[in-house]
Amino acid sequence: MRTALCLAVLGTLATIPAPSQTPASGLYMPRNVRIAVAKGTRSLDGFPGKNYWQNFGRYDITVTALPPDRRISGSERIIYFNRSPDTLRSLVFKLIQNIHIAGAIRFGDQDSTYFTSGVHIDSFLVNGTARSWRTNRGHYTWQEQQLSAPMLPGDSVQLDIVWHYEISLKSGREGMIDSTSYYLAYFYPRVAVYDDYYGWDRLNFTDAQEFYNDFNDYDLKVRVPANFFVWATGDLVNASELLRPDYLRRYENSLTSDEVIHIAGPADLESRQVTLPGPVNTWHFVAKDITDMALGLSDHYDWDASSVVVDDASGRRASVQSGYLESALDFHDEVAIGRYTLAWLSHNWPGVPYPFSKSSVFQGFADMEYPMMVNDASTKNLYFSRLVENHEIAHSYFPFYMGINETRYPFMDEGWATTLELLIGRSESTRDSADMFYRNFRVNRWARDPSAEEDLPIITPGSSMVGTGYGINAYGKPSMAYLSLKDMLGDELFKKALHAYMDRWHGKHPIPWDFFNSMSNASGMDLNWFWTDWFFSDNYTDLAVGEPKLSGGSWEVPVDNIGGFAVPFDLITRYPDGKSDSTHYTAAIWEKSLHHATLNLRTARKPQSVSLDMGIFVDADMSNNVWPRP
Repeated sequence: MRTALCLAVLGTLATIPAPSQTPASGLYMPRNVRIAVAKGTRSLDGFPGKNYWQNFGRYDITVTALPPDRRISGSERIIYFNRSPDTLRSLVFKLIQNIHIAGAIRFGDQDSTYFTSGVHIDSFLVNGTARSWRTNRGHYTWQEQQLSAPMLPGDSVQLDIVWHYEISLKSGREGMIDSTSYYLAYFYPRVAVYDDYYGWDRLNFTDAQEFYNDFNDYDLKVRVPANFFVWATGDLVNASELLRPDYLRRYENSLTSDEVIHIAGPADLESRQVTLPGPVNTWHFVAKDITDMALGLSDHYDWDASSVVVDDASGRRASVQSGYLESALDFHDEVAIGRYTLAWLSHNWPGVPYPFSKSSVFQGFADMEYPMMVNDASTKNLYFSRLVENHEIAHSYFPFYMGINETRYPFMDEGWATTLELLIGRSESTRDSADMFYRNFRVNRWARDPSAEEDLPIITPGSSMVGTGYGINAYGKPSMAYLSLKDMLGDELFKKALHAYMDRWHGKHPIPWDFFNSMSNASGMDLNWFWTDWFFSDNYTDLAVGEPKLSGGSWEVPVDNIGGFAVPFDLITRYPDGKSDSTHYTAAIWEKSLHHATLNLRTARKPQSVSLDMGIFVDADMSNNVWPRP
């Protein structure tokens, strides 16, 4: 940091309230976020601040993949715009493929099929002048390059890069699926995010945490051999230059059809007469205002497609496509599942029209999301295959519509995808079966595991966690927080507040405090007690019900919140005559007293027994959820 900037920051800090004086009803706010509020890039009402900014790039990329050759080569021109108020003397680039270099920092063991020599920069030009690429020792997945002339606020720079790498034999988020099926993700050098609260994103990718990207415009050309298909982020703009007439007609029909159209199947693939003749075809995709590009390619994958209306007001449709092996039986249903998923998400939860023109499901191994793309494994369990597709497509909103920093705050995207996965699952099967799967898959392990790692506060940066602590804090625990809040506010108010947050921050980079403040502001409620409890504490779920006591002509039931989380529950009361009743209590019951509540039954009848039904909020100790004790 330059001296002048240091003095400016010190001057800013002098005007920032100390933590105990921070506005927003005592909600903890770290120093860098308080600085952002003081600078006016963030606000305490949940809106982007009047001085909010973010940088932007235009990427023109050509990438060549010629299976079974493992060499991936590419060239790109980036026009990068400095919209910040800062002078930039260097640029930070992300080279995610370097995770495959032996010695790179990563979590998890890998065998020899994983490793490559990483990305090789063949040439690097800045504003047309050749520059040597400086490799920063130890910084495998990010590299910082000094600029010969500083970028002032409002300046832009032209970057021309030629590179190549060898695709990894071991497919996960990206890599070789088989000898002629590749999934290319994180395949191009990109300028890292420079933001208002951390500056350059210099976090190494460790193959555990996920990603943080700017919104850019992309023009992508993919060069592959004839008779290969490419599925990619963005709109295919040259289908007529690639497909023979019958197949072009099928493809074009799919863009307006409710029926699943088999663009190419086994017999078509065997004929090798789907694409136009020529040794190499260039598939051209365009996407604007999006955070990344990814693609899958194969010469022996089936190609299905359809479309669905995602915006009733305009009649706008989104294309749904899939690429898969004929032997993958679950993938024969993937387009139909995708149509249902896009329509349901658009009309129910989050209830915002699907924001992109396409969603493609490619058969791989990752169970991973990318803008307009899903890379999913095939399974013999159609229920699970459907759930995974639901989950990954739900990421279209979080992080791709909202620009989430997944590396530091995974609960802002994985927690929402997990929540939407449950809600859509209830509509696809039954509430009981979806809830049972959610409990078994997302909650039980955490609820039954008393280890300290499981009780780390959700707000703990994801970049500082691995293993079980990361898993529950990214997925199950924040999902339960969102569902508890939904139950407490009711669907109408919860959706109103959620839509306000999404409207304010789509296409931008919200951080947790933007979400917390926006939800409180839009709901008209001070929710900071709830955020503090669920996101900033080491609490867990454990309630205990006690013996009813007669008081003033009615019976009172004591409930202790041993674990501390503000969870909803149903009180089941049974009477000696065999009758029973059930009363639902939302998390609001814990607002005034987090650890104890007294429930008034408003009846003179003496209860024979009382019990707590926790639903999906699995209790750590079920033995004290009933009185009298068993």
